[in-house]
Amino acid sequence: MDKKLKSQLDGLTEKYAELLIGSTDPEHIEMVKAYILYSSIAKSMPPLAKHWNEQYPDAKEAMKQLITEIKMLNEMHREAKK
Repeated sequence: MDKKLKSQLDGLTEKYAELLIGSTDPEHIEMVKAYILYSSIAKSMPPLAKHWNEQYPDAKEAMKQLITEIKMLNEMHREAKK
């Protein structure tokens, strides 16, 4: 991947994190990247996500916690905008 595309994708991810949870903190951006990747795979290739969940039950639980945290941050962000 060339540097320009990487930079543009990083900018897109940062903006998505800002709109989704109201934060561009590097730790939050990494959480959002994991959320984006897992969500995309789960929607486009459910058998792969199921296999991964079965292979790595600890990671599945960690991902569930991450998704719960992102949902909570999203709710807080939406409430703060009211």
